Amino acid sequence: MKIVVIQGPNLNMLGVREQNIYGPMKLEQIHAQMKDVATQNGVEIEFFQSNLEGEMVDKIQECYGEANGIIINAAAYTHTSIAIRDAITAVNLPTIEVHISNIHRREEFRKDNMIAPVCTSSVVGFGPFGYHLAMMGMLQIMSEMKAAQEMQAEQASGEAK
Repeated sequence: MKIVVIQGPNLNMLGVREQNIYGPMKLEQIHAQMKDVATQNGVEIEFFQSNLEGEMVDKIQECYGEANGIIINAAAYTHTSIAIRDAITAVNLPTIEVHISNIHRREEFRKDNMIAPVCTSSVVGFGPFGYHLAMMGMLQIMSEMKAAQEMQAEQASGEAK
């Protein structure tokens, strides 16, 4: 099983930018914690960060057939990108959206969310811990998918007899 974590614009500046909103943790520290959880659960994890919308779309598309789930913080593109929304829809993978801050309590323009309707779930406002919550959610989704596949295989083998 493989999870791809896609980080959007300015998240490479975590720990530097607006610490009063995003906290002091750097992106590398968040990724290290996620990698530990993945390793403990026997799941492969890949990290990607870009400030460019098209590169994020490309990465989402690369997940098709290569990954079992996506955790994404589209950052500012959350509020503007139909392209990212369409890419998430196209690959049809479980996708959990993460936002470090509570976007619903911030500026009015941040309340518009283009990608939430096509994501499996959203984790909002828990700071960097939101990534841990997203990992737990994705591991649960993957476990349920595996159980469903096993049940289908058992049913198919029972019908074949």
